[in-house]
Amino acid sequence: MERFEEILGTISGYVWGIPLLVLIVGTGIYLTVRLGFLQLRLLPYALKLTFSKNIDKDSKGDISHFQALSTAMAATVGTGNIVGVATAVVLGGPGAVFWMWLSAFFGMATKYGEAVLAVKYRVTDAKGQMAGGPMYYLEHGLKQKWLAVLFAIFGAIAAFGIGNMTQSNSVASIVDETFGLTPWATGLILTAFAGLVILGGIKTIGKVTSFFVPFMVLFYVIAGLVIMVMNFDLIPAAVGTIFSAAFTGEAAAGGAIGAAIRYGVARGVFSNEAGLGSAPIAAAAAKTDMPGRQALVSMTQVLFDTLIVCSITGITIVMSGLYLDSGLEGAPLTSAAFGQFLGGVGPYVVAFGLIFFATSTIIGWSYYGEKCFQYLFKNPSLLIVYRILFVAAVFLGSTASLTVVWTFSDVMNGLMAIPNLIGLLGLSGVIVFETKRIVAKAKEEKEAKADLARSGN
Repeated sequence: MERFEEILGTISGYVWGIPLLVLIVGTGIYLTVRLGFLQLRLLPYALKLTFSKNIDKDSKGDISHFQALSTAMAATVGTGNIVGVATAVVLGGPGAVFWMWLSAFFGMATKYGEAVLAVKYRVTDAKGQMAGGPMYYLEHGLKQKWLAVLFAIFGAIAAFGIGNMTQSNSVASIVDETFGLTPWATGLILTAFAGLVILGGIKTIGKVTSFFVPFMVLFYVIAGLVIMVMNFDLIPAAVGTIFSAAFTGEAAAGGAIGAAIRYGVARGVFSNEAGLGSAPIAAAAAKTDMPGRQALVSMTQVLFDTLIVCSITGITIVMSGLYLDSGLEGAPLTSAAFGQFLGGVGPYVVAFGLIFFATSTIIGWSYYGEKCFQYLFKNPSLLIVYRILFVAAVFLGSTASLTVVWTFSDVMNGLMAIPNLIGLLGLSGVIVFETKRIVAKAKEEKEAKADLARSGN
């Protein structure tokens, strides 16, 4: 078994090596340039769409813009925001946070492009629900069904690991450490909750996540902001350290700048999933009249996940200085950093944050895995089998040792990105065309609103 773990670890190192990270960030840079830095130009409009209740409510789709965003956020805001960021700072130094920010900026364009294609090429399944994502735009847009099948296989498998058992294992561990509740008891509670939500399908998932996600994100962000306000004098030095270390490799493994870039980019992608092809599966279910409209909403996911939530974790850890010589990493490092500033309350904030984040990831990824499975096996009656197996895996993950599962799923997760990025680059012209449509529509709506305001005076 140890030999098998070593082989998997080697494969994972190759899959998540520099070539894939360059391809992911390079795709984001390419789309950013082709779209004229859309993530800056249209961000105010994107935020307006995100929090508007009545836009597109009568359009085709299963859930609202916000519910689609919440489902995607549920899947991405997970252990990566607490564990992944801490690991990046330990292995890559504080400069890793800068490279995380930079990759997230370009990742916003990637996330936008994925969602455009997901809505553009979505189909209505046998149950009358929307089905979309990389497997559909690879088959119907790029005309490469073999790539679509590969993506669906990787996605269906990865859902059980990265999106399920590793998350429930993290929850069981932190609950055991913080509250003394045995893993099997935590597993039963998690399994019951996940079952109630997942077995209800996308509409139930959308309703639950639209309530759950804002609450959990606000809970963690407010705690982080309290730290920032109470220790405002430490922020300039911490941010200065992040920027200087980004180009010097200070406190990174071996003092190498490459470590800061590698771990910053890798953990950023692991957290916000820009380029992996998972989030567009949720975007395809949204009620919308234009691909670009939902894509702008999906783009804000990276803003919330990495540029806000991950930043809270990263800056707090750098401010604490514990990454230097405490010997801690992962969740214990984040917990200790919060504890340094919030006292005994700090570890509980991190514990509850991890519980919320990981549980929401299970819910969001259940939908991703289901849609990949549905693409491979067209029989709708088989979906209940997948859901039951997925729910059962929650309990298994809570009580089992998951080294092999984590590594294998990590490989599958990385392999998802390759066909998806090929699709994004190959269909970039479609993304540009749909962007021109939404820009024109936004201008039209703005002019109509101005005319209405003038006529009312």
